Amino acid sequence: MKQRILTKNFAFFVIGFLVFGMGASAAADDIKARMKDRLPVIVELKAQGIVGENNQGYLEFVGGKKAKPDVVAAENEDRKIVYTAIAKQQGTTAELVGKRRALQIAQKADPGEWVQDTSGNWIQK
Repeated sequence: MKQRILTKNFAFFVIGFLVFGMGASAAADDIKARMKDRLPVIVELKAQGIVGENNQGYLEFVGGKKAKPDVVAAENEDRKIVYTAIAKQQGTTAELVGKRRALQIAQKADPGEWVQDTSGNWIQK
């Protein structure tokens, strides 16, 4: 169930990216595929309390354990590309797009997942 919900949320995010961001380009398809491939690992890292979603729209380590840092870095890099493309299309900044996305992610976070509120405080849902 959790995987299906996250996959659905991911799909809406990518659709928004494709519509408002880069368009249906090969680069967008590559990013979509990479993000989809990483999703199960990210779900597990969140479930273990290793990473949370910060208030800027990026993954961040929340504990002392830093498992799969390459996956976290790759996800954040792709998110940055997506946010930048959406910002360009909407005439705003990637930072604002990320903050808006962070609010959406926090609202949909599952119980036990870590999210950072707008003040920078980490809370466990």
